[in-house]
Amino acid sequence: MDWDKIRVFHAVAQAGSFTHAGEALNLSQSAVSRQISALEKSMEVTLFHRHARGLILTEQGELLYRTAKDLSSRLNMTVGRIKESTERPQGPLRVTTTVAFGSVWLTSRMKAFLETYPDIDMSLMLADDELDLSMRAADVAIRMIPPRQPDLIQRRLMTMRYHVFAAPGYLKKHGMPKTPQDLGHHRIIVYGEEAHPPVNINLNWLLEAGAKDGVERRPVLKVNSVYGIFRAVQSGLGIAAIPDYMSRESGNLVEVLPELRGPSFDSFFVYPEELRHSNRVAVFRDFLVRNIAEAGL
Repeated sequence: MDWDKIRVFHAVAQAGSFTHAGEALNLSQSAVSRQISALEKSMEVTLFHRHARGLILTEQGELLYRTAKDLSSRLNMTVGRIKESTERPQGPLRVTTTVAFGSVWLTSRMKAFLETYPDIDMSLMLADDELDLSMRAADVAIRMIPPRQPDLIQRRLMTMRYHVFAAPGYLKKHGMPKTPQDLGHHRIIVYGEEAHPPVNINLNWLLEAGAKDGVERRPVLKVNSVYGIFRAVQSGLGIAAIPDYMSRESGNLVEVLPELRGPSFDSFFVYPEELRHSNRVAVFRDFLVRNIAEAGL
């Protein structure tokens, strides 16, 4: 099969005349006519009915046109993907993640990303409610739970681990607990009833760690956001369990009772199938993976 003749045939079928097809292809009318005649001869069929008002596809011509149209569409899509993969990434990229991870970890790394890819128009959408990627509320998401939609592509990023931390000022005033039982004499900050944990886990496990049976610890503060708990710990209000990435970012928190290990869960990079070949998504994903590895998370 001569693909150049198929290309000419497709143009003629769309234009409905040799003249208009020649103008689109920058060929003479006679050159277009010769290509179609040669194609018909090689296939041993008539592809067009010729009459004074133009050209009409025969039954065999209709069949070939549908295939040629599909091939043309697929080729154009492939060329677009190849072009995007070789060109400098550019265009909009809307990223959604939680308020805590976005505020504490992600935003501080945007400077490095945008200096490397200045043509990407980045938007961060920080919300603890999940935005619907299938409805294009955002392009990609960093989520603290596996995606529930089956048509989304996911890649595991890291494991979030909860450890116990306090500010130096708090420890100077109230002392360092030596055992989990000592927590009963300290100010503990926990999640409020309105909090939505990332997975089905007990995020207020610190109230129970080392506690005697029947003894209920009273928290000094309840907050429905891990970011709010993080800021309260930074202020010196009390002790709390927070993801370890937060302590690394703050640089001024002290780990308390390092033998205590709280719950953990995986985070994921998620995006729709239609963006599988997007260069913008690929470079942002690779940037995240590289920075997470460098941070030792």
